[in-house]
Amino acid sequence: MGEIPLSVAIITKNEEENIASCLTSVAFARQTVIVDSGSEDATLKIAESFQCDIFCEDWQGFGPQKQLAVNQCTQPWILVLDADERIPPETAAVIRRIVTSADTLPAGFSFPRKNFFQGRWIKHAGWWPDRVTRLFRVGAGKITDAAVHEAVDVQGPVEPLDVPIEHYTESRLDRILQKIDKYSTLGAQQSFAEGKTASPGSAFSRAAFTFIQDYFFRLGILDGRQGLTLAVTDSVNKYFKYAKLSELVRVSRLGNQAMKDRAAGK
Repeated sequence: MGEIPLSVAIITKNEEENIASCLTSVAFARQTVIVDSGSEDATLKIAESFQCDIFCEDWQGFGPQKQLAVNQCTQPWILVLDADERIPPETAAVIRRIVTSADTLPAGFSFPRKNFFQGRWIKHAGWWPDRVTRLFRVGAGKITDAAVHEAVDVQGPVEPLDVPIEHYTESRLDRILQKIDKYSTLGAQQSFAEGKTASPGSAFSRAAFTFIQDYFFRLGILDGRQGLTLAVTDSVNKYFKYAKLSELVRVSRLGNQAMKDRAAGK
């Protein structure tokens, strides 16, 4: 049916297991931009085979990194995707209709996101519909500066669509633990920069509440063993985020006290 005036912005690092399926799902786009932060696997070779526009940049955090990709987009419409996401055919058809329409349209569009974990579509615990804004007119949207949990900020009306983006989240527990370490560190650093505080006790209580909320109040129990795993990993991530924040606060206070003692000649 031909390419449409759409740029797709994707950031990567060691995504050889995901990137081919992602790129195949957006083959209808006229431009695909890849901003890579040091892949050591076949990610870039695969991207080259899809004739992507590839840029290599040092890691700057999720928000700034994705904005680098958006800045390289040249088409009238931009779609932001993660490497482990897919655009199913019914969603592609709607995007095609929007991008090629001669009518006056909103500045951006949001999608419900279908999250798959260990082969199961997760429908509870806040994982569905998990609405995200991803499609916008060039110049109308930007990525927030957040180092983690970034989002697309659109200046103007955003219309919700009913067709989904599919997200095949990491399912191997060893890699999930690595992600928890990374994301909890970024989250703690961001909270510390915002002046927030925590203690080991509050970290534990937040983790316990997160598990109860996800598994019982938000009905994660209905998602089987996958729902239990996700409730546990979410609570573990919450614990380490605030435990690390507590550590940052403690070290900062010790440093401030040491400076005061030196200033007082102690």
